[in-house]
Amino acid sequence: MKSSIRIQLSVMMFLEFFIWGAWFVTMGTFLANNLKASGAEIGLAYGTQSWGAIIAPFIIGLIADRFFNAEKILGILHLIGAGLMWYLSTAPDFSQFFPILLVYMILYMPTLALVNSISFRQMANPEKEFPAVRVLGTIGWIVAGLIIGWLAWEQSGSLHLTFKMTAIAAALLGIMSFTLPKTPPPKAGMNVTISDILGLDALAMLKNKNFLIFFLASVAVCIPLAFYYSFANVFLNEIKVNAAASIMSTGQMSEVAFMLIMPYMFVRLGVKKMLLIGMAAWVLRYVLFATGDAGAGYWMLILGILLHGVCYDFFFVTGQIYTDNLAGEKFKSAAQGLITLATYGVGMLIGFYISGLVADANVTGDNLHNWNGIWLVPAGIAGAVLLLFALMFGDNKKSA
Repeated sequence: MKSSIRIQLSVMMFLEFFIWGAWFVTMGTFLANNLKASGAEIGLAYGTQSWGAIIAPFIIGLIADRFFNAEKILGILHLIGAGLMWYLSTAPDFSQFFPILLVYMILYMPTLALVNSISFRQMANPEKEFPAVRVLGTIGWIVAGLIIGWLAWEQSGSLHLTFKMTAIAAALLGIMSFTLPKTPPPKAGMNVTISDILGLDALAMLKNKNFLIFFLASVAVCIPLAFYYSFANVFLNEIKVNAAASIMSTGQMSEVAFMLIMPYMFVRLGVKKMLLIGMAAWVLRYVLFATGDAGAGYWMLILGILLHGVCYDFFFVTGQIYTDNLAGEKFKSAAQGLITLATYGVGMLIGFYISGLVADANVTGDNLHNWNGIWLVPAGIAGAVLLLFALMFGDNKKSA
């Protein structure tokens, strides 16, 4: 791959995830403080990600893969998204904020697949070349958080500016997309079924007991994951942690670090132990959040955030590799699509709904939250999933 194309793809990835990280992390705090949204409404807002994940395969499968170049669709979606994001920065209340956010996420989530497609089509050896490009996406998310913390938008009540920053970045990526290498539709002239789009051909894999248990555990563990996305920033700001968005970006830094040691751990631990460590990290993270504070217990909060690398890489990335190995060539794409639909779609949608109800049930008389009571709920859910998975999932180290 030419160095000029590598630079283009790297900038594309940086902006793609900068756009997401620029508003997603702090949206709960913005909604609670600026729009006076309830916990249920915050959960509803974050649930738009799940609806986007559910609808995205239809946009990709029925439109992008059959009729238009990927780079052109990417450009159009981000330019529309830029306008929607600018509007969100001015929305006066939740009733006007939510429907626009829902439309935005339905348009944004397909772009995650589009940037991957554009990248893969330019690479002779994606297994070696893609990680170096994809890591720029994680760096983009980190930079967004550092900027928000550096400018102290959380403390000054200026989080509406995160949406304007996102709009500018989206407009830049939208314009830039039309200069990216041409990526024609891979399935032009082919018939695509709903089964193909949703990965339903991979349902046959559920006959494998271990995969069925893993599949159900993946859906269930997304419930505690949703608590973190919805309320971690609200929590840190409410207990007066300075530059919370910047502090949370260290979680993505740990994700990069743990990704580097995963091959070493895989060989020595195998699939089951890797998955168990990932789930155990979720339990520990929420226990640390439940007991930590901005004073003497500050180290607990930092450790809980730094566990993000273990939480995400050891469970979700390990699960993707396990699924890929088990599926074989025939069902690789279908299996990954099914897991994505089940986790980021169904699992997290349930999690966002539950997290909002739990937050509302733990509002104190001074309109703050009983965070100990909130965080022990996802800790308990993750613990139950961990226990059942440990008892039921067969030890298949060889499959790693």
